[in-house]
Amino acid sequence: MQKKLVHWEFASFLIVCAAGTLLHFAFRWSGKHPAAAAFAAVNESTWEHMKLFYWPYLFCTAAGFVKFGDAFRNYLAVKAAAGLIGILAIPVLHYTLAGMFGPLPDWINICIFYIAAALACLMGYFMLVRGILRSGRLQLIGLLALLSLGLLFVTFTYRTPTLPMFRDPVSGTYGFWERK
Repeated sequence: MQKKLVHWEFASFLIVCAAGTLLHFAFRWSGKHPAAAAFAAVNESTWEHMKLFYWPYLFCTAAGFVKFGDAFRNYLAVKAAAGLIGILAIPVLHYTLAGMFGPLPDWINICIFYIAAALACLMGYFMLVRGILRSGRLQLIGLLALLSLGLLFVTFTYRTPTLPMFRDPVSGTYGFWERK
């Protein structure tokens, strides 16, 4: 079972990286359709890059739960915790490196995204095989955390706080409505 899980986590890493990269452009490709904004990046803000990680990761988590949920009773709790690690790695790495070196080139931001995806998949694997977060209550909390994150990503796309993490460094705007 562990070998299948290794393969699954590697496939999940590739899916998150590929789908996240495609979602970076999907909003523009859709003609800036309002529905696409919920899932795709509407600007270059750190928040939108976190959203690019979340949706493919949620998809992989749901598919993985169907495949591994019975074998790993801690699946949802672990994937929620690992997903949070991946999501938080994006702003932590971005702001740490930007604080040290100034504005980051695009290739560094892409590397940060891929590192966050790798970190989430690795942490998920190790927590699953070690049986961490096995409580039934934690499963429910994990599910609620994953769904709540999705609600936050959608809500803050259309009703964006005017905080630095939500600001597009290129245009200086916030969210879907492009407020200054």
